[in-house]
Amino acid sequence: MNDNVLKRAAGKAARVKNRLTTEPIDPEELKAARQRNHKLRTKVDELKAANAELKEELVRTRATLRDPEPDLALDPRVEQVIHAVREEHLSYLKVASLQMLARQVVAADRDGRKGLIIEAGTALGGSAIAMAAAKDPSRPMKVYDVFGMIPEPSEKDGVDIQARYEKIKAGESKGLEGETYYGYRDDLYGEVTASFARHGVEVGANNVDLVQGLFQDTIDLGDEPVAFAHLDGDWYDSTMVCLERIAPLVVPGGRIVLDDYYYWSGCRQATDEYFAGRKDFRIERRTKLHAVRL
Repeated sequence: MNDNVLKRAAGKAARVKNRLTTEPIDPEELKAARQRNHKLRTKVDELKAANAELKEELVRTRATLRDPEPDLALDPRVEQVIHAVREEHLSYLKVASLQMLARQVVAADRDGRKGLIIEAGTALGGSAIAMAAAKDPSRPMKVYDVFGMIPEPSEKDGVDIQARYEKIKAGESKGLEGETYYGYRDDLYGEVTASFARHGVEVGANNVDLVQGLFQDTIDLGDEPVAFAHLDGDWYDSTMVCLERIAPLVVPGGRIVLDDYYYWSGCRQATDEYFAGRKDFRIERRTKLHAVRL
């Protein structure tokens, strides 16, 4: 019930009250008026309660649209890492999206799902650091990236991607908050490694493997199970390689989050092609596209 209805009901109650206090009326009419006034006040209270419930439900709906586990508490240390990587401009994702990724890692531990945590496409490493901070240190994690200039798109990528790549290739791309674009850094691998350590998630001690190279040359998991994967490959070919080599290994209940599905045409086309007609995954169209292994 909206606020206008509440205002109209309250106004009607006020008019009745005003009449009771300014016009002489007989006792029976006074009694009846008081009963009507009581009913109106009761109705106003009911409408206010219903309105509060609807607002709470709206907040809840918005939260679950982004995050399948909005009520799953994160360790304060993980929350601290998430805010720190944002403050250092190490991730393009907002705090809520980083929390969602961290919660998926925590949920994998909670539910006993075996397997790797994977990020394919890490840029400055912020989201991978958040996930690594959230996972059990004994669980292995692989982070794939060229750690340099983004690969050239293919003819399967749309004009949006072609234009974006030309800007990057021309040296015109800007990083977060005007900083140097990550693809122009001289030693991005070293920077990301140092960032993990700076935020208390040193790669060796936390079973994190930073794998440098093109996805088609580096993602080779054999039959190793995957508990959760965050794919941020931007273009068609990189997304398709990730899906073909990672998705079959995702364990039941495991989840793939595709960061660029709603943003880059190549990622969207590859994702739609790969999952077309498949019965072993459920697609959830949240703020980011999620694919859940059945």
